[in-house]
Amino acid sequence: MPGPAKSSGSSGLAEGLGLVFDMDGVLVHSNPVHVEAWEIFNRRYGLETTASMLHQMYGRRNDELIREFFPGLTAEEVAARGAAKEKLYREMVAGRIEEILVPGVRPFLESHRRHAMAVASNAEAANVAFVLDRGRLRQYFRVVVDGHQVRYPKPHPEIYQRTAELLGIAARDCVVFEDSLLGVQAARAAGSRVVGLLTTHDDLPGADLKIDNFSNGNLCEWLLVQKPAA
Repeated sequence: MPGPAKSSGSSGLAEGLGLVFDMDGVLVHSNPVHVEAWEIFNRRYGLETTASMLHQMYGRRNDELIREFFPGLTAEEVAARGAAKEKLYREMVAGRIEEILVPGVRPFLESHRRHAMAVASNAEAANVAFVLDRGRLRQYFRVVVDGHQVRYPKPHPEIYQRTAELLGIAARDCVVFEDSLLGVQAARAAGSRVVGLLTTHDDLPGADLKIDNFSNGNLCEWLLVQKPAA
């Protein structure tokens, strides 16, 4: 029988575990701004954004959405429109990153900074850099993987498999924080443990633990009993 897992620092997290975070809806409560940005951007092309279209956006990569919203575009046009939409989003959110951080996330990251932590997001590289730098969050992460560093976006597990590999930790020993249904599916398919942030959906089937934000006391209690796989 393996002995009790050792912990390091004051967080109580067992050595050998890694923490991996999606970005939108997990580090920052940015999805309402993305919704508004899509509505404004689509109107530029005479397209009214429906509730069904907005529901599709959660956890998806930008190029997938552009192709669905505007069929028939070339690869260059898809890239250009995607970049333009995300530029609009960054203009709208500039100066508000601190304001839209998910409650408790900075103290949580600070208390675990000695552990292996990573960001794994389907978002555009420019958006990831923007949030991490403007929010002064980059210091906490050893690894950052965006949606264009992998071939297959979520719900494919590649992004979490790749992140675990870069951290040097088995995917089964990574605790993934997700807010989308597709993200939970991706983390599960990678074999990781999943904490669901209920910032975007009322429920996240498949998550091991569901919390409203990082100030939830159940999170620390749950993490304390997690151990690396034997």
